Amino acid sequence: MPRLNPFSLQMQITRMFDQGQSFFATTRVQDWLREHNQDPNAYDISFVQKPAPPGSGQVMVVEIGLQRRDGQPVDPWLLEEVNRWA
Repeated sequence: MPRLNPFSLQMQITRMFDQGQSFFATTRVQDWLREHNQDPNAYDISFVQKPAPPGSGQVMVVEIGLQRRDGQPVDPWLLEEVNRWA
């Protein structure tokens, strides 16, 4: 059973970038994909820093991009979950 984490993946990645630990962000996303029964080797992972939504208490937010290596479209549910803020 995966451990319960009260923080979303996007919040964790944003915090990693804020703390200068962006080197470990790809590994964290790969772990998250494994926890959700996905093959991390099937995806190219990218990160884009964007202004945070108003009222979030953040200045920047890191958006996680997934692209399948086989050219198939990424499941919209997976993209929504990977970038869920709360």
